[in-house]
Amino acid sequence: MEHSIVTKHVASRDGTSIGYLRQGAGPGIVLVQGAMADVHAYRELALALSASFTVITAERRGRGMSPRPYTADHTIARDVEDLDAVMTATGATKLFGLSSGAVIALEAARTLSRVEQLAVYEPPFYRTGIDQDGIRRLGTEIERGQFGAALIDALVVAGTAPALIARAPRFVARALGRGVLAVQSRQRGPASSLRDLLPGVRYDFRAVAERDGHIQDHASIDCPVLLLSGTASPAFLRTAIRDLARIIPDARHVEFDGLGHDGPWNSGGPSQISAALRAFFTP
Repeated sequence: MEHSIVTKHVASRDGTSIGYLRQGAGPGIVLVQGAMADVHAYRELALALSASFTVITAERRGRGMSPRPYTADHTIARDVEDLDAVMTATGATKLFGLSSGAVIALEAARTLSRVEQLAVYEPPFYRTGIDQDGIRRLGTEIERGQFGAALIDALVVAGTAPALIARAPRFVARALGRGVLAVQSRQRGPASSLRDLLPGVRYDFRAVAERDGHIQDHASIDCPVLLLSGTASPAFLRTAIRDLARIIPDARHVEFDGLGHDGPWNSGGPSQISAALRAFFTP
């Protein structure tokens, strides 16, 4: 049965209006997005889960239905406040997060008592530390409007750039970035363009960098946790998941053969991810 999708908004602690999509019936699950995408990247995953759950797809601030831009003093605590507002408004107690959204979801589970179950897909933790110089370079490129370069540097700094792009001369990579943005901007549909999303990427990196080196803190998470990863993802992401599996007391790890970092998105493997989430979240 396909449920209608309802658009709603809630005020976060600082007054920012946070939008979310609500569909389905049953226990509430909030889906938290990663970088360079909005709620529409979860369309297929949300639809698959809505047969068994009330699915709340939260729009991160600075994009789509939550357009108020980030402020210079933004921290991961503000992201958790946004998530807390959505959970309070909907009564949801279950969380799923992808990438930087997974880092935010982990922080929410660590600091909010209302989180009763948590599933995350490949939160980016770096054993050798995140590239701080790269983050500063990315911020400068965004401020200068050099979005082609920023797109490529976002992938390189994150460690998710394909090897061919990561090794390419910078002028070639930047030209490729401009080409990707030009092509993607002509695509039709409700999703935000990469060009519109790129300015907020630096705040995803800020949230990840804020938790960089603090992976051991997650030993205090006392709810059941499902850790998900794909065999086609970069090695550091798979290492981080295994590290979390050893740190979090009540955690289990499921790895999907052939899936990459976009596994939960429409272009990845949402049917496989939704099956694992249904099994985990079903009472």
